[in-house]
Amino acid sequence: MIDLYYWPTPNGHKITLFLEEAGLDYRIQPVNIGKGAQFEPDYLRISPNNKMPAIIDHAPSDGGEPISVFESGAILEYLADKTGRFIPADLRGRMTTLEWLYWQMGGLGPMTGQYGHFHVYAPEVIAYARERYAREVDRLLGVLDRRLQQVEYLSGGAYGIADMAVYPWIDVYTAAPIDRSAYAAIARWHDAIRARPATARAYARGAEVNPNAGKPMSEEEKRVLFGAKPD
Repeated sequence: MIDLYYWPTPNGHKITLFLEEAGLDYRIQPVNIGKGAQFEPDYLRISPNNKMPAIIDHAPSDGGEPISVFESGAILEYLADKTGRFIPADLRGRMTTLEWLYWQMGGLGPMTGQYGHFHVYAPEVIAYARERYAREVDRLLGVLDRRLQQVEYLSGGAYGIADMAVYPWIDVYTAAPIDRSAYAAIARWHDAIRARPATARAYARGAEVNPNAGKPMSEEEKRVLFGAKPD
């Protein structure tokens, strides 16, 4: 059994995508990041960076005590190694997968997150920040599209953890959509993943946990989410 500490955000969706594809037994422990659950002492013991998601694997492959893992990329890599699935077994395929996984962790996720912050959530319009992150997200989408013009999935082989990491970060902000009309390869890839039954199941779990996902946040939720501890 795996306990998944989760809230339906792009980083949270990465892990339900894997768990639903792999058919692993898991239970969701909701972490309401708008109410500050990520700052609770019990949660900080497994996720010291006060971010979500995190997992506790109660049956690790070494047969030892339960193991906790934080950071979504590390969780995906851990689960892939645990199951022997969604990452190539050969050295070159594995390294290609990890390159694109870390590309998402270090580039697409943070830059798209900043794009969303300044276009959707910031209390004032800062033109420089909006333009800077819009340009960077567009650049990263160009990198992704060029890769997907050459391969069906990011590893160069089958669907895997790099795709699971990148997919939730495409078309995140309906209030500030990014023009993807020039990126036909991304559209083909995105449609293929969206059509997978496990993808539908993964996103349905998010709706179960937070039926208000996608609705405007309150000012207090924004205050907590963007760095202030709850009163």
